[in-house]
Amino acid sequence: MLIHKPVELSWEAAAGIPELAKSDGASAVFVTVGSQEKIDFCLDKLGVTAGYNYRTQDWASELSKATDDRGVDVIIDFVGATHFQGNLNVAARDARIVQLGQMSGSILPAGVDIGSLLRKRVRLEGSTLRSRDEDYQKKLRDLLVKHALPKFRDGTFTVFIEKVLPFEDIADAHKLLESNCTKGKVICTID
Repeated sequence: MLIHKPVELSWEAAAGIPELAKSDGASAVFVTVGSQEKIDFCLDKLGVTAGYNYRTQDWASELSKATDDRGVDVIIDFVGATHFQGNLNVAARDARIVQLGQMSGSILPAGVDIGSLLRKRVRLEGSTLRSRDEDYQKKLRDLLVKHALPKFRDGTFTVFIEKVLPFEDIADAHKLLESNCTKGKVICTID
């Protein structure tokens, strides 16, 4: 499984994906991030198999090597356009790409080759919780509460908190998130 950490998702929230995947039997979990510090965090705190810096590495080539050119079965992508070709390149036969965001845009760069969709029988699906009805959202919440909450309670999963600020400093909290330097949840409290 390959997960691209989205800019707006806290490391605490993003952490749940590798932890859930590993607890449900994923044999390997890979991540792409923008710094060595974040790779180290994902390796040390989240237990991912490997991490790749999309700013300094050809992450798709490195990931292909790590899987002996087999590729990955599930790709969860919040990034979008800039990662699309790489996703196709590292997708295994019969893989599934789940597009959950488009932080780098929705228009694919010129030259993107979608031939892998056919050759590898890749399934591409998009989703956003915002467009789901309340019944779906309730079922998803209930499933997460049943499946993940006990793991937070017993310490299997960890909540990573970057900073806690008073609500009056919400602009500072937003700037912190925009900096893409956080590795944990940014919380604003209301007194």
